[in-house]
Amino acid sequence: MGVVRTPTNLTQGSGTRGGVGESTLRPDGTLKVTGEFAYASDMWHDDMLWGFTLRSPHAHARILSIDTAQALRTPGVHAVMTHDDLRFETRYGLEYQDTPVLADAVVRHHGEPVALVAADHPETARRAAAKIKVDYEPLPLVIDEETATAPDAPLLHPHRDDHHKDHVPHPNIVHRQPIVRGDVEAAKARADVIVTGEYEVGMQDQAFLGPESGLAVPAEDGGVDLYIATQWLHADLRQIAPVLGLPEEKVRMTLSGVGGAFGGREDLSMQVHACLLALHTGKPVKIVYNRFESFFGHVHRHPAKLHYEHGATRDGRITHMKCRIVLDGGAYASSSPAVVGNASSLSVGPYVIDNVEIEALALYTNNPPCGAMRGFGAVQACFAYEAQMDRLAAELDMDPVGFRQINAMSQGAVMPTGQVVDSPAPVAELLRRVKAMPMPPERQWLCAGSGADVRALPGGLSNTTHGEGVVRGVGYAVGIKNVGFSEGFDDYSTARVRLEVINGEPVAVVHTAMAEVGQGGVTVHAQIARTELGVTQVTIHPADTQVGSAGSTSASRQTYVTGGAVKHTCEAVRERVLELGRAKFGSYHPAWATAELLLEGGKVVTDAGEVLTGLVDVLEGECVDVEREWRHRPTQAFDLVTGQGDGHVQYSFAAHRAVVEVDTELGLVKVVELACAQDVGKQLNPLSVVGQIQGATTQGLGLAVMEEIVVSEEAKVRNPSFTDYLIPTILDTPTIPVDVLELADEHAPYGLRGVGEAPTLSSTPAVVAAIRAATGLPLGRVPVRPEHLTGT
Repeated sequence: MGVVRTPTNLTQGSGTRGGVGESTLRPDGTLKVTGEFAYASDMWHDDMLWGFTLRSPHAHARILSIDTAQALRTPGVHAVMTHDDLRFETRYGLEYQDTPVLADAVVRHHGEPVALVAADHPETARRAAAKIKVDYEPLPLVIDEETATAPDAPLLHPHRDDHHKDHVPHPNIVHRQPIVRGDVEAAKARADVIVTGEYEVGMQDQAFLGPESGLAVPAEDGGVDLYIATQWLHADLRQIAPVLGLPEEKVRMTLSGVGGAFGGREDLSMQVHACLLALHTGKPVKIVYNRFESFFGHVHRHPAKLHYEHGATRDGRITHMKCRIVLDGGAYASSSPAVVGNASSLSVGPYVIDNVEIEALALYTNNPPCGAMRGFGAVQACFAYEAQMDRLAAELDMDPVGFRQINAMSQGAVMPTGQVVDSPAPVAELLRRVKAMPMPPERQWLCAGSGADVRALPGGLSNTTHGEGVVRGVGYAVGIKNVGFSEGFDDYSTARVRLEVINGEPVAVVHTAMAEVGQGGVTVHAQIARTELGVTQVTIHPADTQVGSAGSTSASRQTYVTGGAVKHTCEAVRERVLELGRAKFGSYHPAWATAELLLEGGKVVTDAGEVLTGLVDVLEGECVDVEREWRHRPTQAFDLVTGQGDGHVQYSFAAHRAVVEVDTELGLVKVVELACAQDVGKQLNPLSVVGQIQGATTQGLGLAVMEEIVVSEEAKVRNPSFTDYLIPTILDTPTIPVDVLELADEHAPYGLRGVGEAPTLSSTPAVVAAIRAATGLPLGRVPVRPEHLTGT
């Protein structure tokens, strides 16, 4: 009896150096492609029960009664739980506690958890949940800004008690961030052209391929062991323990295999539900969502409405910018306040504009909850400001790339928040590089002697055209994204590194709580350890809460912050090794002399053999085990009136050129190529860097032309499946050539820059710009649908 297929240590070595800067293969890669990798849904316990969540069919309703009698009488059912069964804390939340563990009196969105069932088979649990009788009284809906802020609007959180409540103009506004700099009206008077635009971004799903899942096992000490797919073990722990009425040390969490995340696993889903059922029944409980449940089980990207105004002089200099960004946060806060901060502070884009008036806010509504998703508020803003750049260039009869380069920021530029960009910001160079890339051939669907290859045409294998009515378009875009947690958040990470000799060879074990969600952090940590310690064999310990927090795998921060923690800890291990060497051998000894190379770090690759020999001699019979925290430089909260403040740690930049073919008769789009140029500071693993850029680019493509959660006027999700919610397949994914620029950031470990989000920003507006070029249509909304192109 016991848990099987739990996470295992990942060991890298086999005689290859695999240090920083090399394209080291991932230790989990072969396991994943051969189907041997244990994901969270593979967790098993011999006598486990299966949990199931009953969800609300209404978006806003009062719960009049819940009758669980029939469900409890179902053979095989061990427990049914509702809000009335909660004994301790009943709410949780990332930034503040406004989300019910189970609905209490009122449901605020379609799919909100109402009751839990534990049974000896998953289908038994589902059938029993269907027997729970819930009597609802529908309530008026809040679905947009108008209904949220009307004088008679229902207050979705009438008793809210959070640090934002006193500075918002209405209780249904989660957070509002203005930014004011310069004199917009005076600058407007100097403008030769002024363009305004209304833009809209639909609700995008993270669409990770491994649905939410986990296994909770009650322990003999009254605590619980949770094996879970998540992005942030310690944030989960902080929210779960009070609900269970347990001290944090009795809630032991271990990361299970994660099948993607993209922000959708930052909030709790089934974690606390599985733990509640396990402690209630005294048996292990496993919960695995199907795809339908997953659409209701996690937050999504905020849909947005954006109004922009820009002015410019005849010589192409932008005079001013005004914008208003309204994000729909849905029923609960999640990370909406931080998303507002990002959207506002990055709303200008990577351009020098001295005069700005910015307002960004997020609403409480009865729509699905929204929170973190790759790009985190900067995606929505980038779609709007890049459309504005094209419109300004057209008004001035200027090349759109040249116009952007005239106004591009560089190192030393000042953000609208007053923060000086103190690391390389090669925006103009990235645009030059991406424009200089070779163009794909015209009419590439033509095959010599065999007619048209329909796979290369709009409509693809549906064979809708052989080139008739197909028009090519080219579009450009560039974006700016912050790296790391911002606005004064204590952003740190912890690493534990053990160095010892096993079977005559020095071996390093790296232990962090970093969630490996597919980004390749386990590979990078091993590379850092090899580089800093001069060893070949590195083992990555499974992530859990038995080591200090590593923060979230989000905000492009893990290589920077947890990688920084691993580097910092390895440096402390080196110091300890040298102390041991002095104590063992004194000043003159071959082992001491070679071990001394370790302190210099940079020499260990070229002198690896000597270092390894020295390590064996020094460490024989010894074990060096060090745990350290590492923090980047501090940030500041933005002023709530002016928006001024050094709110971000680092900025990243990417530029795209999109080439599309559009069937103007049917409104079908084929993205032929999405070329990208990006500054990454330093490539710790070039292969992984390109993979991150190409993956992020594809996610931006999805938002441009296909991905949207459709919400009805009754605030109900209409397409919770991959049949109706479309994501790019291999047939939709274009060629993605990548030009990587490495301009080191002196403030970051190894000079690196966060990689994985910036391409998600600029790929979307580049694709839409290309479609505009092909069709001549204004296209102010994403995703672009066929009816937007044909007028039907």
